[in-house]
Amino acid sequence: MNRQQIDALVKEMNVDTATGPVDARVQQIVVRLVGDLFQAIEDLDISQTELWKGLEYFTDAGQANELGLLAAGLGLEHYLDLRADEADAKAGITGGTPRTIEGPLYVAGAPESTGFARMDDGSETDKIPTLFIEGTVTDTDGNIIEGAKVEVWHANSLGNYSFFDKSQSDFNLRRSILTAADGKYVAQTTMPVGYGCPPDGTTQAVLNKLGRHGNRPSHVHYFVSAPGYRKLTTQFNIEGDQYLWDDFAFATRDGLVATAVDVTDEAEITRRGLNQPFKHITFNIELVKEQQGVPSTEVDRRRASA
Repeated sequence: MNRQQIDALVKEMNVDTATGPVDARVQQIVVRLVGDLFQAIEDLDISQTELWKGLEYFTDAGQANELGLLAAGLGLEHYLDLRADEADAKAGITGGTPRTIEGPLYVAGAPESTGFARMDDGSETDKIPTLFIEGTVTDTDGNIIEGAKVEVWHANSLGNYSFFDKSQSDFNLRRSILTAADGKYVAQTTMPVGYGCPPDGTTQAVLNKLGRHGNRPSHVHYFVSAPGYRKLTTQFNIEGDQYLWDDFAFATRDGLVATAVDVTDEAEITRRGLNQPFKHITFNIELVKEQQGVPSTEVDRRRASA
């Protein structure tokens, strides 16, 4: 079939106002995507068996709750970030901390505090170093933003996230910190590690077919928001990780690489209430002021809530 025949077939199947009101936007998207799928079947001579195996795969991925992971692994989430960057540039929006992917593992409702939060539950302090993350939230002109909400989450020493990993305590390694009067936030936690896709999962199965690994470098996720400013979705990846610039989720970006510094000074160790050396990361954040008539940074998607 040629493209004209395909378009006619798709429209005939999807354009029907006799059954009730039509969502024009959904109709527009479905007609386009189904038409492109039919064209791909023609161009690639996709067999019926291949098609049905593909549909079975999406069924399995949905049941495994891995479609969000797949979106990251196939570069879809990173592509959306690049499109958002382009839209910002066209709207004249410049500066600010770079965005990068959210990933599928955010959980709403983490405990909230002002200025400081301890994120870990203490169960791994004998296994991995303590980490202090701190920074200042400002606007692009360097003005302090008091009361900015800094939501932070990361994996434990096994590369697993609380809520999804039922062996961890509620909200382990998840906190919301409101910046203090000086715009600062401090998080006491443990050193995050990278992780890989579940080796027997649906995402890794596709990556295997593509000859790709499913590993991420050690990283920490952020949502940062404040009244009058554009919400920031970002994360930093930690320098020195072997997957820093080979992240299967394409999340490493210039400006989002953090260095973990070893702190061995006895006075500083004591001041932090510790009895052994720790690691320290500085991650300052610049928010962009909200503007009228520009693309929103809010993304409406289903997220977990404990």
